[in-house]
Amino acid sequence: MTSEHNTPTQAAPKVGFVSLGCPKALTDSELILTQLSAEGYQTSKTFEGADLVIVNTCGFIDDAVKESLDTIGEALAANGKVIVTGCLGAKSGKEGGSMVAEVHPSVLAVTGPHATQEVMDAVHTHLPKPHDPFVDLIPGGIPGAIGEAGIKLTPKHYAYLKISEGCNHRCTFCIIPSMRGDLVSRPIGDVLKEAKALFEGGVKELLVISQDTSAYGVDVKYRTGFWDGKPVKTRMLELTEELGKLAAQHGAWVRLHYVYPYPTVDAILPLMAQGLVLPYLDVPLQHSHPDVLKRMKRPASGEKNLERIREWRKVCPELVIRSTFIAGFPGETEEEFEHLLDFIREAGIDRAGCFAYSPVEGATANELPGMLPEEVREARRARFMEVAEEVSIQRLQRRVGQVMKVLVDKSIGLGKKGGVGRTYADAPEIDGVVHLLPPEKASKTYKVGELINVKIVGTQGHDLVGQPV
Repeated sequence: MTSEHNTPTQAAPKVGFVSLGCPKALTDSELILTQLSAEGYQTSKTFEGADLVIVNTCGFIDDAVKESLDTIGEALAANGKVIVTGCLGAKSGKEGGSMVAEVHPSVLAVTGPHATQEVMDAVHTHLPKPHDPFVDLIPGGIPGAIGEAGIKLTPKHYAYLKISEGCNHRCTFCIIPSMRGDLVSRPIGDVLKEAKALFEGGVKELLVISQDTSAYGVDVKYRTGFWDGKPVKTRMLELTEELGKLAAQHGAWVRLHYVYPYPTVDAILPLMAQGLVLPYLDVPLQHSHPDVLKRMKRPASGEKNLERIREWRKVCPELVIRSTFIAGFPGETEEEFEHLLDFIREAGIDRAGCFAYSPVEGATANELPGMLPEEVREARRARFMEVAEEVSIQRLQRRVGQVMKVLVDKSIGLGKKGGVGRTYADAPEIDGVVHLLPPEKASKTYKVGELINVKIVGTQGHDLVGQPV
């Protein structure tokens, strides 16, 4: 006679998951996966064998829209039951309804970004989870979770920390506010609690992200929150200070992304000079010429940006600046474009990315006069990248002979056969790397996630070559 305690439990339903787009979308995916696991669902990265599939989409530029729509189509063909979330889910189609639903009417549900609860509601509707009283609600039972931080889709040694959602700017080339809404800052206590959990879970590099990191707290008038029993303002400066202190306790790095060049950022540079956070700023400048910036409705002018960068470098000579730019914006003259090339050289932008202007559906810039032919836009992008690469390589050459701290991303045979890492100057996925040679000492080893000293012995394109010491 079997008791009910011996009855085999029903297998947990399986949800396939695909995450497309930027790090901000990745953190949305992490929240959904954490909730799915907390409720006892299995998750996988494949469509096959899944009871349904969730696709987290990107809708920022046309190529991303196409990739997202294609992926939804693949998921429908392979699985048939698909829930769509993310930025593309917020885009309207030609008929005024959801673009996704117009192209793929058989999807089960469509939500916008930052919509964990709406996604879970759709999952509950189409894939109810059988209740198992002996497994449900067991604390600490979430595979891959790190305490308060939840499940992470990045390698164990680095993680993204989203501090706010949405943006108050209305740049003419951008449709992000229409998809993600106005700025909403997370409570500072919640952000620091997550950061602490990540560091305690072994994260050695925390990448702070948002749509506008410099504006953190503007929406709540820099309200005073509480952390570790003491009052702390909801503001970029105080947040950076506290993150730096937490990182120091764990010998870890803090890297700041999407930092608009407001005057308030000046106060962060002394923290970088002191070594509290990495002397690295990801600043989305987009252009240098005041007239182009005006047409873009950007919140700064080019001359001020150049002066500001020079002042930043006086305070913190080790500062590395990464930025993104748009070539061939509507109405851009040859003179305005040359101004941008001069700016790249004078500002010494260490790492620069560039897009040829692409008319994104719904962006007001599409209505501006002076739309340039596609071949002109592409030619300017190519010219920009030539200059940007020259500047970047010149600045890399200065590293040869230096001993630098390197965070190990890949180790072959405990480093005895070499590996790959990054200095403070390189964010994962978007910047360069350090190709690590095998150590000269046979006893020297290193593992992924370790910070090691490396002598830079050469350059290789956008990358460095280093010898562990």
